[in-house]
Amino acid sequence: MGYHSILRENFIVKGWVLASSSTGNATLLATAKTRLLIDAGLSRKDTFERLERIGISPQSLTAILITHEHSDHVAGLPVLAKPRDGFQIPVYVSRLTAPQIPWGDCVPNLELFQAGASFRIGDIDVTSFTVPHDAVDPVAFSFRAEGIKISIATDLGYLPDSVRVQLRGSDALLLESNHDLNMLKVGPYPWSVKQRVMGRMGHLSNDAACTFIREDLDHSTSTLILGHLSEHNNHPELVRQAGLEALGGSLFTKLLIAEPGQLLEAFCY
Repeated sequence: MGYHSILRENFIVKGWVLASSSTGNATLLATAKTRLLIDAGLSRKDTFERLERIGISPQSLTAILITHEHSDHVAGLPVLAKPRDGFQIPVYVSRLTAPQIPWGDCVPNLELFQAGASFRIGDIDVTSFTVPHDAVDPVAFSFRAEGIKISIATDLGYLPDSVRVQLRGSDALLLESNHDLNMLKVGPYPWSVKQRVMGRMGHLSNDAACTFIREDLDHSTSTLILGHLSEHNNHPELVRQAGLEALGGSLFTKLLIAEPGQLLEAFCY
């Protein structure tokens, strides 16, 4: 499907998970007028190849939004943010996170915001909110386009009430389901890393994600994507089975798993 054919489709907002794992994260949201890349953890080559596979011209990107400075979220950013042929993609990043990114010789076009701020990019309203993670100023995002709400919340050690409130009313939600506790405990990581991953500033386990699904998932959520799976301490089928069990046979919510390294067409409204 070509880029121009996508523009002719009748949709409000579409979303693709370009990649979601500890080795690289990037998500693409598109309306008829606006293209937002959330995180840039892939190389420029891989990012462009995946965009072209879904019919999106890399030159049509409106902005890049960054959740935090860890390499699996910004590894490709300095190259992507470099001006090329008179074109430079603006980067939306929190004031405290921006200095933590290794820009090299890139002079980025930065749009700085305070964590918790809301702003508009094209025809998409963006809300940032703080999440508990071991980065300098980590945020997650919710997006609204013509009444459709999309939320992305990965890289957080637990789900405080403040985050649960932000996720309410989401039509589509990308939520972290990083590790299976048993696999993590017997896996190859050093004990210090295991403690970090399991800690309140680390990553959500399958159990924690499923507790949220059972107790807090909004009935309006028609698409739930579980992502940021650890390649060493989780397995997509474990996540799928746990997620389906937590949903309890719901006929209203479609469950998708963003498998490590795989491009996923996630939703279309």
